[in-house]
Amino acid sequence: MSNETIPVEELTEAAAAAELARLAAEIAHHDALYHGKDSPEISDADYDALKRRNDAIEARFPGLIREDSPSRRVGVTPLATFAPIVHARPMLSLDNTFSDEDVRDFVTSVYRFLGRLLDGSIEFTAEPKIDGLSMSIRYENGRLVSGATRGDGTTGENVTANILTIKEIPAVLPKGAPSVVEVRGEVYMAKSDFLALNAQMEAEGRQTYVNPRNTAAGSLRQLDAKVTASRKLKFFAYAWGEISEMPADTQYGMVQVFKDWGFPVNPLMKRLNTIEAILDHYREIGIERPDLDYDIDGVVYKVDRLDLQERLGFRSRSPRWATAHKFPAEQAVTRLLGIDIQVGRTGALTPVARLEPITVGGVVVTNATLHNEDYIRGIGNSGEAIREGRDIRIGDMVIVQRAGDVIPQIVDVVMDHRPAEAEPYRFPTKCPVCGSHAVRDVNEKTGKVDAVRRCTGGFVCKAQAVEHLKHFVSRNAYDIEGFGTKQVEFFFESEDPALQIRTAPDIFTLQRRQEASLTKLENIEGFGRVSVRKLYDAIDARRSIALHRFIYALGIRHVGETTAKLLARSYGTYAAFETGMKDAAPMFGDAWNELNAIEGIGEIVARAIVEFYKEPRNIEVITRLLGEVTPEAAELPVSTGSPVAGKTVVFTGSLEKMTRDEAKAKAESLGAKVAGSVSKKTDIVVAGPGAGSKLAKAAELGIQTMDEDEWLALVGG
Repeated sequence: MSNETIPVEELTEAAAAAELARLAAEIAHHDALYHGKDSPEISDADYDALKRRNDAIEARFPGLIREDSPSRRVGVTPLATFAPIVHARPMLSLDNTFSDEDVRDFVTSVYRFLGRLLDGSIEFTAEPKIDGLSMSIRYENGRLVSGATRGDGTTGENVTANILTIKEIPAVLPKGAPSVVEVRGEVYMAKSDFLALNAQMEAEGRQTYVNPRNTAAGSLRQLDAKVTASRKLKFFAYAWGEISEMPADTQYGMVQVFKDWGFPVNPLMKRLNTIEAILDHYREIGIERPDLDYDIDGVVYKVDRLDLQERLGFRSRSPRWATAHKFPAEQAVTRLLGIDIQVGRTGALTPVARLEPITVGGVVVTNATLHNEDYIRGIGNSGEAIREGRDIRIGDMVIVQRAGDVIPQIVDVVMDHRPAEAEPYRFPTKCPVCGSHAVRDVNEKTGKVDAVRRCTGGFVCKAQAVEHLKHFVSRNAYDIEGFGTKQVEFFFESEDPALQIRTAPDIFTLQRRQEASLTKLENIEGFGRVSVRKLYDAIDARRSIALHRFIYALGIRHVGETTAKLLARSYGTYAAFETGMKDAAPMFGDAWNELNAIEGIGEIVARAIVEFYKEPRNIEVITRLLGEVTPEAAELPVSTGSPVAGKTVVFTGSLEKMTRDEAKAKAESLGAKVAGSVSKKTDIVVAGPGAGSKLAKAAELGIQTMDEDEWLALVGG
């Protein structure tokens, strides 16, 4: 049975690590589609379920939190069609809550972090969560100088010319405004304007748009600002980035200042100080939702006092002082027309439902992920029935669910409408691409069968080999311009040795093979002299590449982009990394312990990396690749000027002057890395009363130790 069907409370540590790795990769994939291309392929409800499961596992196993965890990420890399703008302060996303109990937990966690009793002394703001495109607008000396999308949270897309066309956004701030201020908020399209636009498009015989959110995003990303101006975009201000002088000391006060400056702010925003009042306002907004002229998908709660926000600080991708309370999903009924099987680069066979087109909440949807064969059969968790044991069959009328503006999930079957001829779906036991056996692995420790069936064909399987190449040239890996999906498939399919690319090193020998061949790429349809030259130049430009990109491009299972960065920082050079992985092969000893001691690397991930380097075919490909490319040494952490920048710190025992969360947040804000265990790479151990084995380990290794007062004196806290 797959780890993804096991309840969180029943997961072993090993299964939890594997599940966190799967969730990191899957959520990253959907983030890229949603934020980078405005073309999501799963529903908000499906996406939120993935995030909830990830958060629940991390809460139970905090020592397994990965560097590439979704809880540490925001957005994706900006589109190449716009110049980049680096945000002076990162634009972070919000954690989500989905129930009254989640909201109670959020409020309670704020009081607990600050060491207070739950007495109603902390006020929160509550306002609708606008379903639009996040925007940061910068003013210098009162004049609008730039507008940037969130992008990956650090770097956004420069859409200044388009922002200037939005009439609701002031081009000049009133006298007395700070000399530098970044006003942040949401660009959206009103429902009425969206309907009018679609009516116009239909009258002109042109294709209509799907929903206001995607239309607003597409309108803002027009290279021709005149197109943006014609779309009647709107804006709500609710936050800020860099600001030279704070004009208020509360969240509510800042929003009122924005209103005074001429920005639209949401009239439904309230300031409340009890959980029940917060939940009552959420329900009131939910009742008003259908009558609003803009789409919302929840309510945002924020701690009102800015000094408390400062104390609460941030996780790597989200503030501790805010959360988004999402609305429930919408449902509809349609027919399941078929089930397709897709094969990924790890050999996983993923069933995809093809649906009779159905409109759910104003969006036409046609397909959905069916997870795995157990889900189709009505089996979940540890073998218990889901959907009361109802299986899913081709021809069934199914209940589909969505939230937001994306493709749905199937939540149940309407048994009264099941066709008499409908038969139980037989999941393939052979790969539909290469015909190799497809098997479900058995966990050696638990004896449980993995719900994911995988092709055993390896590189014999075209789907896996092609997907490996697609991964290698993808944006976060080698990112070779002009070498996309179509090119990968063309070169892979070619039988001409001068054109054929079956493994990554073949990419870098293409030009040499072409020069020695009579078959010239420039003479093949779809290519040309100029495009071929650009392709060769793009390939040559990647002969030297950042170490983390090189590691990520190798396609090691469970190693995402952020984990690759962590490995690169930890080992420094590729030679040290490869040596370390080979030395760790026995899975005991110093090299193995060093790998496992890295914060965010659990045993499952470590085992996957070591196993990858034990495979001779992998080493052969890497050796050939290193003959063509040079991974650059990783850059050292940038010093913040603090005495702990770049150091690894472990907190143990009880802290008396701040909570553990507050101490960790402070250390990370000063450029330190906080680890959960003591190893040879630990620099400082901060020990409070009750410190035990970690303190003893530090003494054994000769690591610097200090008490809480000494730590606070060191960091100026």
